[in-house]
Amino acid sequence: MPLLVKNARIVTSTADYTADIYCEHETITRIDRAIAPSTLPPCDILDAAGLITFPGFIDPHVHVYLPFMGTFAKDTWASASRSSLLGGTTTLVEMICPARTDDPTSAYDLWRSKARESVCDYSFHMGVTRFDDRTPAALKQIVDAGITSLKVFLAYKGALGVDDRELFDTLRVARELGVVVAAHCENQELVALLQKRMLAAGKTGPEWHEPSRPPYVEASGVHHLCAFAEATGARVYIVHTSCQPAIEEARRAAARGVRVDLEAVIPHLVLDRSFAERPNFDGAKYVMSPPLREKRHQEALWHALAAGDIATIATDHAPFDFATQKSMGKDDFTKIPNGIPSVEDRVNLLYTRGVCEGRIDLHTFVRVASTNAARILGLSTKGDVAVGLDADLCLYDPNHHAVISARSHAMQTDYSAFEGFEIRGRPRHVIRRGEIVVRDTALVATLSPGRLAPRIRTG
Repeated sequence: MPLLVKNARIVTSTADYTADIYCEHETITRIDRAIAPSTLPPCDILDAAGLITFPGFIDPHVHVYLPFMGTFAKDTWASASRSSLLGGTTTLVEMICPARTDDPTSAYDLWRSKARESVCDYSFHMGVTRFDDRTPAALKQIVDAGITSLKVFLAYKGALGVDDRELFDTLRVARELGVVVAAHCENQELVALLQKRMLAAGKTGPEWHEPSRPPYVEASGVHHLCAFAEATGARVYIVHTSCQPAIEEARRAAARGVRVDLEAVIPHLVLDRSFAERPNFDGAKYVMSPPLREKRHQEALWHALAAGDIATIATDHAPFDFATQKSMGKDDFTKIPNGIPSVEDRVNLLYTRGVCEGRIDLHTFVRVASTNAARILGLSTKGDVAVGLDADLCLYDPNHHAVISARSHAMQTDYSAFEGFEIRGRPRHVIRRGEIVVRDTALVATLSPGRLAPRIRTG
């Protein structure tokens, strides 16, 4: 059924105004100061008075189906996509992470099959964990199917990480195909050496995870990637940037013409390394890579965000249970599955800690949580409120007050990394391609499937 949103205060990356929005056939077909329901065919009507109407939010970096470190991520696409919608995010972009022995096209087919139970829209970054003579043809086939970003790891030596020849060839092929390359930037050789030294000294707890991957390790990875991007002309997108030195390396590269965009993730903006230092192994809940940093790096991220040096805020959602999965590293921090569940909380935490506390304005909020991800990743029908685009909308209640708790979240993990955090603001209604999927903060009873979002090449 068509949908009319009345009295909407529409806030985008560039505009702030009041109008009515008419949605039909999954798209926004009309935006006018006042649209009389009597002039329309029968339609659903939502009154947005007192709310802020944002574009549907986009999380450009999640893991849902994830075989990793001897276990599997706890969420399924059914649970992750529902959590996403409750948090105002209507599109997820998942990392496909094949093993080095996996065939790329088979891996793509597997990951896409898992997403068929999604109720939000989705796309993927195609992970490249091996590059041989068959790889270029496989990547072209996947790109032709609509996946216009690749992913490389400069970390996890001996598992997902690529060597320099593989990195060069991946960037070269990406440039030829016109696609962007997302990259996890660390110096995997240094990480391996530092981890070995820590364990030999009996430093086995989760508090030693960050010292084994300090900021200079991440900055080294950013420098390395940008040198290869400069050599090949490829466009790169650095994921989960966590520290000041990494930001500075990217700035220097951009100044000399490297096409580089930075992503930060919500855990790095609101958590610091003291959480991973909590006693009795509780710190394992907060182990992710790159790790949580000293608080001063948080402020550097917020300043870079406000200045426009960080383009997107994602989650790197990678959900593992504390009791049965994080505990795998009880006696060896290198065996703790990396990741913090956060797909449901990103928008509310960014609004609370960013907008409400005066660190960013509403336009920056929209830009980094939706519009820039659409622009960088070629999600050409999303990221804005405009006629002709997908009718993805988040009607946000800025007056809502609540406390985050694992007791009430929809994610499948047995803990929340943000337990007890206060939030100010919450999605009241969420619309995905013209269909109300969240009404009055609750998922509707029957949800139609999400779909693979169309993309264009931006590399």
